[in-house]
Amino acid sequence: MNWDDTPEQAAFREEVRAFVEERFPASYRPAGDEEQSLEPEDVSGYNWPVDRVAGDSERRDGARAWAAALAERGWIAPHWPREYGGAGLSALEEFVLHEEMMRARVPTVNGIGAFLLGPTLLVHGTDEQKAVHLPPIAAGEATWAQGFSEPESGSDLASLRTRAVRDGDEYVVDGQKVWTSLGQYADWLFVLVRTDPSAERPHRGITFLLVEADAPGVTIRPITDVRGAAPFCEIFFEGVRVPVANRVGEENRGWYVAMSALGFERAGIGATIKYEHALADLVTCLRSPEGARHARRSPALRQEIARRRTEIAVLYNLARYTVSKQAAGDEPGFEASVNQLFGAELHQRLARTGALAFGRSAALWERGGAPLDAVFTHMRRDSVASTFLGGTTEIQRNVIATRGLNLPRG
Repeated sequence: MNWDDTPEQAAFREEVRAFVEERFPASYRPAGDEEQSLEPEDVSGYNWPVDRVAGDSERRDGARAWAAALAERGWIAPHWPREYGGAGLSALEEFVLHEEMMRARVPTVNGIGAFLLGPTLLVHGTDEQKAVHLPPIAAGEATWAQGFSEPESGSDLASLRTRAVRDGDEYVVDGQKVWTSLGQYADWLFVLVRTDPSAERPHRGITFLLVEADAPGVTIRPITDVRGAAPFCEIFFEGVRVPVANRVGEENRGWYVAMSALGFERAGIGATIKYEHALADLVTCLRSPEGARHARRSPALRQEIARRRTEIAVLYNLARYTVSKQAAGDEPGFEASVNQLFGAELHQRLARTGALAFGRSAALWERGGAPLDAVFTHMRRDSVASTFLGGTTEIQRNVIATRGLNLPRG
């Protein structure tokens, strides 16, 4: 396939580059490592949902100024209609915008709200839900977190047990969610709950609700990961009352709404650029005096680096193929699972390549004095979770087999 820009896309790409150079706030500095999330959209240490509420006033003001600059153009949610604060860009233009921002190592804004919930509401939401929730996301004024996984209900999401009982014009929610990325920084949550425990098929008794993060009965506790960071949390619901008007789609049909959301989650380009940066930095380091002190030099290492470079190119083409389907009017399907699976396993292979390059020095954790400021040491710890974030590799293979290859279910 030919992914070359059309003249219009090339002009838009130059416009984005000029905008970033002119409008990105000089005061906006990356967050410390202890505040980083596992999301691939996080580039060069920036983490906008955290930065917008940071104790460091310069970083906080810089994050908000950057959001305001993007919102002026409708570029926080560029593919959305203008009436909701978007820019009405095509799927390919949105791809170019995010690609150039990531290549410039500046952060996208309002991650889960803009990239998951917004597109889901545009497909499944009511007019009132769109009018209430989309403009604040597009303005950078409200952030969201995804409440799907539960203890013992991660890969088998249809086994979730958080319960919602209808009481007049409200649902009363009780239960627990876990591994919720950046939930402690969110204003709102979109949550899957069980509304029909007697459903013959478990996924047919699930409903999709929008819940205020500070509603009475909601308790959020950060979880520290293997790196000492706290990129996710657990959430408890105790008698939380949620208006029926906050239900997305029909009661007991929330599974299908959630599958749309997960399709949008798995279709992005963020990981590709993140891995390009990491590999380029590794090669630069290996060619430097620092690399000569720490790194091994061998034909095997050169072959490893060549393989990773080829795999990153493959991942880029997978992302371009997925967005080309969106541009043709299709929602992301099994191709998004191919992206997720290939990208997650590539993350782990790339981390191992860094470990091979630096040998025993790859175990150095403190940034000062470690090769490449311990980027690959941290990446290796980070990558442990890659093959179950957003759906395990087994789940992705099942999706590819059944929806992509039309194989029978086991």
